[in-house]
Amino acid sequence: MQKLKQIFAPLAVVAALVAAWWAAVVETGSVIFPTPLQVVTAVVDLAREGELWTDIGASLFRVGSGFALAVAIGIPLGLWMGWKRGAFDTVNPLVQILRPISPIAWIPIAILWFGVGDLSPIFLIFLSSVFPTILQTASGVHTIERQYLRAADNFGVSRERLFFQVVIPAVLPQIIVGLRVSLGIAWLVVVAAEMIALRSGLGYLIIDSRNAGNRYDLVVAGMIIIGLTGLLLDTMMRRLERLKSVRWRYGR
Repeated sequence: MQKLKQIFAPLAVVAALVAAWWAAVVETGSVIFPTPLQVVTAVVDLAREGELWTDIGASLFRVGSGFALAVAIGIPLGLWMGWKRGAFDTVNPLVQILRPISPIAWIPIAILWFGVGDLSPIFLIFLSSVFPTILQTASGVHTIERQYLRAADNFGVSRERLFFQVVIPAVLPQIIVGLRVSLGIAWLVVVAAEMIALRSGLGYLIIDSRNAGNRYDLVVAGMIIIGLTGLLLDTMMRRLERLKSVRWRYGR
């Protein structure tokens, strides 16, 4: 029964929003903004032509590449900054200078360095993902409960074993949170980058549909697909919280 409620409640909210959307379009008599049925038809047409899967695949490839690079660099760097006070004092100022710069502001530089292609959005995604990953990981190390470290010290655990068997397991829940945030930002950035610098992907689908005769059914379809894909990515990341090495930190 509880699971049915968890499924029914969000579906009911979505159904209400779709009904309100449909009623608003009909009531205003808009000839530009599409109805839900027109959007569904547009999605079916894109899927039948194969363009939809090509654009989704292109966006996911760019996000996956940039995000993987951010994880490979951000987690070790964050662990190092959290574990070594000197490393934190040295690197943190640079991180705090670069972190507030919008990834969109890097678009002209990315195009200058990497040209118009996949490398530019991958670079932008890396920049958008790496800083939240670094800071969340370092914060996780700083907030480890002292009794874990004291208990390991009482047993004469070496610094190396302490790091790998106590610090990393203790900080994993914080790392997962950082990865979820970073992936969400990465998905936002790839859409913006594709609108400006590329000729494929969901972002390009939206801007191209707008320019090609005001196809707002495709514009809204692209927006909905972006949202649903983002939900799917977040759901996949949340499954990491169920890992035995991570689950201990959560109440449910």
